[in-house]
Amino acid sequence: MAFLTGGRTGAGPAVAARPARRGGEHPALAVLAAAVAGFHLVKTAGLLANTRAFPVLAEPSIAGSPQLPAGVRGAGRPGRPRTSLLVPARDEAARLPHTLPGLLAQPADEILVLDDGSTDGTAEIVAGFADPRLKLLTGTPRPDGWIGKNWACHQLAAAATGELLVYLDADVTLRPGALDAVWAEFGRQRADVFSVFPRQQTGTVGERMLVPLIDENLLAFLPHQLLDLPIPAAAVANGQLLAFRRPAYRRLGGHAAVAGEIVEDLALARLARRSGLKLGLALGGDLVSTRMYDGYRSTVRGMGKSMRAAHGGSDVLLAASAAWHLAAYTVPWLRWHRGAAWRVAAMLGLAERVLGNAKTGRGAYAEAALVPFIAPAALPVYALALRRTAVWKGRRYR
Repeated sequence: MAFLTGGRTGAGPAVAARPARRGGEHPALAVLAAAVAGFHLVKTAGLLANTRAFPVLAEPSIAGSPQLPAGVRGAGRPGRPRTSLLVPARDEAARLPHTLPGLLAQPADEILVLDDGSTDGTAEIVAGFADPRLKLLTGTPRPDGWIGKNWACHQLAAAATGELLVYLDADVTLRPGALDAVWAEFGRQRADVFSVFPRQQTGTVGERMLVPLIDENLLAFLPHQLLDLPIPAAAVANGQLLAFRRPAYRRLGGHAAVAGEIVEDLALARLARRSGLKLGLALGGDLVSTRMYDGYRSTVRGMGKSMRAAHGGSDVLLAASAAWHLAAYTVPWLRWHRGAAWRVAAMLGLAERVLGNAKTGRGAYAEAALVPFIAPAALPVYALALRRTAVWKGRRYR
C-alpha cells in the first residue's frame, strides 16, 4: 500500500495529486465545449447582423420603385426589362396546378415551361392553362455529361426572348406583386445575377427539422454586406428563383458552364463572383414561397443528392461535418450539467432557430424544441451522400 500511495498511507494525498478537472469535465471535453460555444456565438452574431441587413422582398410602390440599370430596361415598359419566366419541369403534375396560377398572375412577357421527359402528365397540365404568354416546350434527350436540370435550363434560355431570364422551380409559388418586387430589388442591388430564397413551407416533423437549415445557414454565415466587396468566396444562390441579365448569362457561359454540376446554383454564383459580376440576394418574404418536400424520406433524398457536392466530394469532410453537428447541437443537451459552456451552446442552438424563423417570416417558433434532434435526423442525409451516387427523379448521378 505504501508503494501505491507514493510512500504515504491514506487516500487524501493520492486524490489531490490527480489533475484537477473543472466541474469534473475531462480537459478534452472542456476544450470541445468551449469550441462548440464559440461556434454558436459566431453563428448567433451572424444571424443578428443579417436580421437587419439581409433584404426581404416587398412589393414596391409605383413612386418609390427603384429603376433597373439602363442595360436591362425594356422598350415600352419604363424601368422594367422584358422578362421571361422559365420553369424546368420533370414529373411535376402534382405541383403545377398550384404554382402556375401564381406565375400567370405576374406581369411577365412570357412564361416558358419545359417538359423534361415527364411520365406523369406534366405536359397535359401545362396545356390546360389558357394564357397566350404560356408556352410548353418539349425537352430533347440529355447529352452525356449534363445534369438533367442544367440541360433543361440551357434549352429554356435558347428559347427565351427576354432581357431578364428568371428561372423558377416548379414548386415555387409567387404571390401577386412578386415579380415587381424582384425587379425592384434587382435594381436596388444593381445586380447582374440575382437569387431569391423562398420562404420554406413545411408540413411534417422531418421537414421542420431539416429544411429550415437552408435559410439558417445562409443568414448565419453570409453577411449580406460581403456581396458589395470583391470577395469571390462570398457566393451563394438558390436555383428555386435565379435571375440573370441576358448579357451576364452569356458572359458566364450559361448553364453550359456548369453542365455537370449537381449543385448548379452554387456553381453559377461562384462563377459570377469570379467573373466580376454583381450578385444580389434576398429572402422571399410573403411573396415567394415553396414546399420542397412532402415528408422526411423525400427530404433526406433531396438533401442527400447535393450534400456530397456541398462538401467538395470529400468523405472526410462529410464525416467531420456529421460529427461536428452532433457535438454542436445534441451533445450540449446531454452534458447540460457538465459546465456553463455546454448550457450556453444548448440555449444558443434554440435561439438560432428562433432568429432564423423570425427573419424569414416562417414563425413556427416551437420548432426550437426540435433542435437537439436535428443532427441525428440528418445522419441518413450524410449516409446517402457517402454512397457517392445521387438519384433524383429517376436519374442517377455520380
